[in-house]
Amino acid sequence: MQMPYYRPIPRIDHARPPHALPLAGGWCWFDSVEVLDRQEHPRLLSAADLPHEITERLTAPRAPLAGLEMNQPQLMGILNVTPDSFSDGGAHFNPAQALAHARAMSAAGASILDVGGESTRPGAATVDPEDEIMRTAPVIAAIRAEIATPISIDTRKSVVAREAARVGANLINDVAGFTFDPELAPFASQHALPVCVMHAQGSPETMQQDPRYSDVVLDVFDWLSGRVEALVALGIPRGRIVVDPGIGFGKTQAHNLRLLQNLSLLHGLGCPLLLGASRKRFIGDISNTPHAADRIPGSLAVALSGVAQGVQFLRVHDVAETRAALDLWCAVHFASDVSLANS
Repeated sequence: MQMPYYRPIPRIDHARPPHALPLAGGWCWFDSVEVLDRQEHPRLLSAADLPHEITERLTAPRAPLAGLEMNQPQLMGILNVTPDSFSDGGAHFNPAQALAHARAMSAAGASILDVGGESTRPGAATVDPEDEIMRTAPVIAAIRAEIATPISIDTRKSVVAREAARVGANLINDVAGFTFDPELAPFASQHALPVCVMHAQGSPETMQQDPRYSDVVLDVFDWLSGRVEALVALGIPRGRIVVDPGIGFGKTQAHNLRLLQNLSLLHGLGCPLLLGASRKRFIGDISNTPHAADRIPGSLAVALSGVAQGVQFLRVHDVAETRAALDLWCAVHFASDVSLANS
């Protein structure tokens, strides 16, 4: 447990003071932090007064990951090859449909494709590993045969990840934070595969049954910090670890909103950040859109709020729409920086 916690207050304004610090080597900057403590009220602190090791962790550029630069936002396109995912279950269950969707997302600007064969929506049951392999491996092989875009395998199971890596997957994305299968993290370490570690309270079957936290922001930070340290101890360098607060995984609407307000705290882990809020239920509840496919406007609003806090990866269903929104957001804020405005 870290005490105190330092949340950089991210800014993107072009009027940047000379003493401002870069946030994770990216497009945001900060000159003050919010100091959080479980026993005391929050207070503001000048970034110039931060402990040296905290400054280093918050400002150091994140290394390229899976061939992608971390100095600009990257889009992770969701490819669910399942019959029962909450938003698009069954739409890409057929391998030919899955490949066509992968082509479309890559053409629309996806930086990486996240292929998953097991629904982790609330109440979903565990899928047999062989069924998960049958769903994911042929699709990954087909994508890799014609598309150069990096591929992530969204799985909790080492046997699924092993087969996915064999046919071309470049990253392992585990919604269980590498706690479900004890062989998964060692496999990633042995094969030098980058990983994404996500926070979830409980399993998909039970996670939305009255989730509770002492302080959701600090509890998630501490849990992710522990998982990062465990992965580093297994030989996975911090630079190959992405962290994800797990929006909607064992969280109420209030929990989700507090995490979204405080995403920049997670830069203190020294890893790239991933935000996966696309089409989720809390967006529907707030925007009065009960059907997941109608939640694109709300999903875009949440995605851009994450980019304004320096989030490096956006995991999204709607790649073309998110790409357009991101391009306009970057053009407005970084018109003089051609590389970022055209990212």
